[in-house]
Amino acid sequence: MRIGLLIYGSLDTLSGGYLYDRKLVEHLREAGDSVEIVSLPWRSYPAHLADNLSLRLFRRLRDLPVDILLQDELNHPSLALVNWRLRRLQPRYPLISIVHHLRSSEQHPRRLLPLYRAVERAYLRTVDGFIFNSRTTRQAVAGLRGESEEERGERENLAPLGGVIAYPAADHLPTPDGGTVEEMIRGRGSDAGPLRILFVGNLIARKGLHHLIAALSRVPTADWLLDVVGDETVDYAYAAALRSQIDAAGLKSNIRLYGRVSDDELAQRYRAAHLLAVLSYEGFGIVYLEAMAFGLPVLAGVHGAAGEIVDSGVNGFLVEPADVDGIAAHLSALAGDRVRLAALGRNARQRFASHPSWADSAAAVRAYLATCVQ
Repeated sequence: MRIGLLIYGSLDTLSGGYLYDRKLVEHLREAGDSVEIVSLPWRSYPAHLADNLSLRLFRRLRDLPVDILLQDELNHPSLALVNWRLRRLQPRYPLISIVHHLRSSEQHPRRLLPLYRAVERAYLRTVDGFIFNSRTTRQAVAGLRGESEEERGERENLAPLGGVIAYPAADHLPTPDGGTVEEMIRGRGSDAGPLRILFVGNLIARKGLHHLIAALSRVPTADWLLDVVGDETVDYAYAAALRSQIDAAGLKSNIRLYGRVSDDELAQRYRAAHLLAVLSYEGFGIVYLEAMAFGLPVLAGVHGAAGEIVDSGVNGFLVEPADVDGIAAHLSALAGDRVRLAALGRNARQRFASHPSWADSAAAVRAYLATCVQ
């Protein structure tokens, strides 16, 4: 197949969504397909909306020598009107959206949310099919598009919500074997030192690190240490606010900020930790599976798709991100009960072992694309 993939910026961008796209492209190329990357520049939301008026962009996409065009849903503000124009062409290639999570599912200023929802809904109604990273994401798309049978009947041009759910995986990291992980879990169970907590994610407000720090300020500092792995350059203002929060709470000696790290160093951070804590809304949350590969229990936000990975009380806990007292209670309990910590870790490793690999998920996507082309 001749496949196009439309993204913002570089395919090497650090995020779970771009990792997903990279692994899919690798699989397609290894299977013998050609994949052409179409990159649009990162700009402001209004500038992305203006892309819809670009005759150059329309002609570029119209003339692509492909059998099918994949679009990362992140690009939706640039494509709502462009896709509508592409759909009027005959013959034309199918338009397939890769949906990691919806912008309108995030928290935004109340005055802007109606605009974001309207633009995203318009885009979602222009594509022919979807690649979903979770059941939660599929449900969110169905809800925003409007998926009742009556609504479909009223909109003849709205295709049914066809697509494939292909979960991200975590076997891209140098993951230890089961015997090694069991030794690590036993070591954590007998370790009487501070609870070593790990946060992994870009330093942006949606990831909820400020809530985690607020919760930790309620736990005695002798009981915990926090390692933060994540890019501080995505939102300089938020990163600066985090540093101020840490200073004001007197927690500088307990919290280490590592910035962006290599996969090998990230694996070392997972090995050294007792627990992963990332409280954000996620369309899936690859980081949770990465941690479980190393036998780490997970403290995750209750919203989004974390519930498809984290079985609360079994391999981690689901919490309301703003419930800092409840989060502090979980952290204090695990700091004082290493037997429970080890039991959660074993269940976490089992959850990872039962999950599809990148190759499994990418193969399912490729099979779906083949049916779309046919």
